[in-house]
Amino acid sequence: MGIHQPWRSDPVRHSARAGVPVTATDVPDRTTDGRHARRDRNRVAVVDAILALFSEGNFEPTSDQIAERAGLSPRSLFRYFDDLEDLNRVAIARQYERVRQLAVLDLSSDRPLSDRASRLVHSRLRTYDEIGSVGIVARIRAPFRPMVAEQLRQARAMWRSQVQQMFAPELNAMNPVRADGALVSVDILASFESVQLMRDDQGLSTERIAAALIDSITRILEN
Repeated sequence: MGIHQPWRSDPVRHSARAGVPVTATDVPDRTTDGRHARRDRNRVAVVDAILALFSEGNFEPTSDQIAERAGLSPRSLFRYFDDLEDLNRVAIARQYERVRQLAVLDLSSDRPLSDRASRLVHSRLRTYDEIGSVGIVARIRAPFRPMVAEQLRQARAMWRSQVQQMFAPELNAMNPVRADGALVSVDILASFESVQLMRDDQGLSTERIAAALIDSITRILEN
């Protein structure tokens, strides 16, 4: 008769190191982990696909187009997202989170006005280049999608706060009415919409846009 070894049939085993019971739920399920990893990879691939289509000027890609770009079947898209609107929301949110990191700016106000204006403008131009077509898509959807509108509101509040902090010496030296007007003017001049208009409608190069913005901002804030 063989030796009875209860641990072979008992769902509770004992750790050889510490004598601590180890249940079946403590043992990693590599199959489950693999499925989760594959799901995460596919979600990223789908978001990358729709962002790539946005960048090519396709602001309303179909599920077939997104799936083809991601290398998945159209039906499988909706294993990872509730619908196309959910996918759009996630893609816009991811791009804006990346941009939020890029938009970090030295807000010290002890340098000459022209230097600070230059620093703000060049930071914004780099940030808007990174946003790319997602900025256009977000503005198209914002009136109809509250979550997208909230993302835009937060981004605009952050950019306005940057202007307020960076040019605090000049704004504080003005009377309140003039300071409010100057803040609004600089905020609008340095906005995504303003840069897009100069680039797409006026056909200005990045260098000319930067020069025009720096000059205009400096003139507004000079006492």
